[in-house]
Amino acid sequence: MIHHLNSKLILWSLLLITTIVIAQDYDALQYRTIGPERGGRVTTVAGTPMLPGTFYLGASGAGVWKSDDYGTSWKNVSDGFFTTPSIGAIQVAINDPNIVYVGTGSDGLRSNVIGGKGMYKSIDAGKTWEHIGLKNVGQIGAVEIDPTNSNIVWVAAIGNAFKSNPERGIYKTIDGGQNWKKVLSISDKVGFSDLELLSSNPNVIYAAAWKAERKPWTIISGGTKDEGGIYKSVNGGSDWVKLENGLPEGTIGKIDLAVSQVDSSILYAIVEAPEGEQGLYKSVNQGKSFEHVSDDMRLVNRPFYYTNVELDPTNPDIVYSNANPLLKSIDGGKSWKRMSVPHGDNHDIWLNPNNPEILIQANDGGANVSLNGGKTWSTQFNQPTAELYQVEVDDQYPYWLYAGQQDNYSTIAVPSFPPSAIQNAGTGWIINTGGCETGPAVPKPGDHNTVYANCKGRFGVFDKLTGTEKAYYVGASNIYGHNPKDLKYRFQRVAPIHVSPHNPDVVYHGSQYLHKTDTDGYEWETISPDLTAFEADKQVISGSPITRDITGEEYYSTLYSIRESKLKEGLIWTGSNDGVISVTQDGGKTWKNVTPKKLPKGGRVESVEPSQHELGTAYIAVDRHLLGDVTPYIYKTTDYGSNWTLISTENNGIASGHFARVLREDPVKKGLLYAGTEFGVYISLNGGITWQSFQQNLPVTPITDLKIFRGDLVLSTMGRGFWILDDITALRQDSFAEWNSEPKLFQPDETIRYRYPKVRGSGTFPEFPRTSVYIDYYLPEKTKGGLKLEILDANGTSVVTILSDSTQLKSTVEEVENMDLSQTFRYVNTKLENKKGLNRFAWDLRQKGSWDKDVKKRFKNGAMVLPGNYKARLIVDDTELEQSFTILMDPKVKAQGLSQDDLKVQQSLLVRVQELLSQARQLEADLEKAIKSAINSAEKAKKEALLASLKNDKGAYPQQMLLAQIGYLQYAVGGSADQLPGKDAQQRFSELENQLKELKAESL
Repeated sequence: MIHHLNSKLILWSLLLITTIVIAQDYDALQYRTIGPERGGRVTTVAGTPMLPGTFYLGASGAGVWKSDDYGTSWKNVSDGFFTTPSIGAIQVAINDPNIVYVGTGSDGLRSNVIGGKGMYKSIDAGKTWEHIGLKNVGQIGAVEIDPTNSNIVWVAAIGNAFKSNPERGIYKTIDGGQNWKKVLSISDKVGFSDLELLSSNPNVIYAAAWKAERKPWTIISGGTKDEGGIYKSVNGGSDWVKLENGLPEGTIGKIDLAVSQVDSSILYAIVEAPEGEQGLYKSVNQGKSFEHVSDDMRLVNRPFYYTNVELDPTNPDIVYSNANPLLKSIDGGKSWKRMSVPHGDNHDIWLNPNNPEILIQANDGGANVSLNGGKTWSTQFNQPTAELYQVEVDDQYPYWLYAGQQDNYSTIAVPSFPPSAIQNAGTGWIINTGGCETGPAVPKPGDHNTVYANCKGRFGVFDKLTGTEKAYYVGASNIYGHNPKDLKYRFQRVAPIHVSPHNPDVVYHGSQYLHKTDTDGYEWETISPDLTAFEADKQVISGSPITRDITGEEYYSTLYSIRESKLKEGLIWTGSNDGVISVTQDGGKTWKNVTPKKLPKGGRVESVEPSQHELGTAYIAVDRHLLGDVTPYIYKTTDYGSNWTLISTENNGIASGHFARVLREDPVKKGLLYAGTEFGVYISLNGGITWQSFQQNLPVTPITDLKIFRGDLVLSTMGRGFWILDDITALRQDSFAEWNSEPKLFQPDETIRYRYPKVRGSGTFPEFPRTSVYIDYYLPEKTKGGLKLEILDANGTSVVTILSDSTQLKSTVEEVENMDLSQTFRYVNTKLENKKGLNRFAWDLRQKGSWDKDVKKRFKNGAMVLPGNYKARLIVDDTELEQSFTILMDPKVKAQGLSQDDLKVQQSLLVRVQELLSQARQLEADLEKAIKSAINSAEKAKKEALLASLKNDKGAYPQQMLLAQIGYLQYAVGGSADQLPGKDAQQRFSELENQLKELKAESL
């Protein structure tokens, strides 16, 4: 009986703790985006003739963006409203640019395509959005608005990309999306890739049926004659007929349609069909019959991914085809010429019906606007929508982030912080690092100029100093286009590379085997058997029943993740993309298949994570969404894989449908776990017993990888580039999970004293904050009397006091009001928040600066404090909390040969110069006051003469007087760099000090 009672109490306590943790608000911990600034894949674009400079783009993983300046700048407008970043179609009402409809789920069914979540509508030009249904239809291929009534909207639903679903079909609403009716369907395997309305009579509708489904090992695009083709309705969707005269009579695949806006009889269709039947078809009688006008293979060279035809709105003979090249015909599709665009792999185009020279076009590099019919284009380096497959970091300072960027010719790296002075920030800090779009790119520990890079299984060693790459391919055989069963080595498109944590010269690489080199790839050793399931029926030529498509992403039964334990050399875990987990404890001599028995087979093991705290403990994240299963599968073992526990259950915190992409364990705090899913980030403070969202300001987008490095949480995403959450030190402290009635001050992390280099043109992106000590604290309730945060040096001397409430100044900081030169430095900072819950304050390392008659500037911009030990003291009402922390010297400064003593000399002189500037400014204020109150002209003239010696005259290029000279010296002593002050500066200080003494004496 007692045991039963204790069990109940324990269970109740766990539930209470779980409830408290889940309810916690982490908004004080904000992520920042660092690029790259270059765009990623855009699947749909739209404009509005009423506002010719306004355009929208829909990205494959970045949501909806808007430009109102002809593509000069872009701003995301879907964040905070959309539950998926995948966009399939955008339409703006022709007679009201405030009304915008968006269909989610892009129609390019790559293996990394992100699922759709239905339809969204805006009635204020994208400022706000409302979800208006069709949540379960899957990918949306097209949206059309009735030009006579913007409440009548049509949707072509392709369906779920990875399984059959009955929601596939053509939908219509007549009340702006409040209700939808499916007006055409074929089967749960056949959806619709496109639809078009006749602009002169929107009751006439054309729809293109498409059988499509993606598997991990193949892409199905097309079916029998009954499973595809073009349908037409002349009565608003009540009845439909199939158009067949002149179209392919057998197997048929993806179709895209275009109807002329100036000649209602003309209809074009690009059709995926067997050789000889593929290409462009044209009807001049509203679909009664078609003529096959072009079999150019470029129109359908990868149809499931491209296939888009569009017409010039003023001339039906001018036809555009968006595919691998962008093609244009001026003779109704009989002949084609290639158009030059900023990037290949084209998906959509929109032309202004009032002036088709104004157009926007979408491709794998972003969206680009032209004002001259495509002769020149706007830049793609203004839309941070990169799709990244992973993240690696190097060990320089500041550290750089590396990844394979989809649709880029090289892997890339961007810095976590400005690494140098530069004129064009952002774009100038994207560097190539070898390999290609798939990656990974892994910098060598201890030598960041050497990068191990991959390109679809081709291993390279990139030298950042020379910009060249050495090729050391395992097997040295081109595997493109092969049936995987015939290959000696099967490499997935994203083939893993892992550097041993015990020896930076040891590198692992994965095909179906684990390969090892200690010669930078010159010689490879295979140290495993086949570590995959290798089911024979999955080893097929991808692409059926019409178009062959073997690019590497369809190679099933390959290794997808490799990790060697940091605790034990030779303890290596691997995961395959067909669901097998393997482990060796002796460096590859013997292997054991340790796949969890209850794990459904066939999933992609996105990450294996050996514990950094306990031998035998490991975690895996398995993704089965390519098999139609969106359940998150995260498992933990504590006995080398003999037994596994599912730690992502239905009710322990990770949302249903947020399938797992990556799991990482904190290297410092045991039990602290981070999970990246298809739609966001989660953390667990208790080893996976419970999870809670850790999304904060992060946009909804797939999290492809996580790293915990130097106290930062570093993310890569499939559509929004890299993100960093600076300083997660508070999460690692035992008291972090104990939210109760007592305020808490968490110990700040070590902070490197980094001087921000001169950077111009950066604007607000990428987000590079100035050097700060992050001080995290928890308040059980909003404080009534405000907060006080004091920073003290190692001697206990107050460096600065920051207040959250301006009313405290009246009683505690009278010396500021009286212009006193005491060492006390207190000021109000509204970012020192006193709200309930978790708060963060970023102290800029600045101590007291010079006095200024402008209260807002007074004592600001002081010298940076020296490296050393400090304390943060937080006073919350009657409670006083303290935590110590350390500020470290910049390693680059130390490498220059500067010492702590050198910095002391510089700071000592800088403080003296700032005090001199304060005295000079006070003298200026005193003289100005004396001039106003002078009782006779002689006294006034004397004061004016003294002021003229102190203060610059008005006008252009005045002579620089004493105040300006002191300010000049202040910059020379410590304006931009850590240095020993020059002898001239020291002598100059004495001269200026004497000059001010003389002026002060004369003013008495």
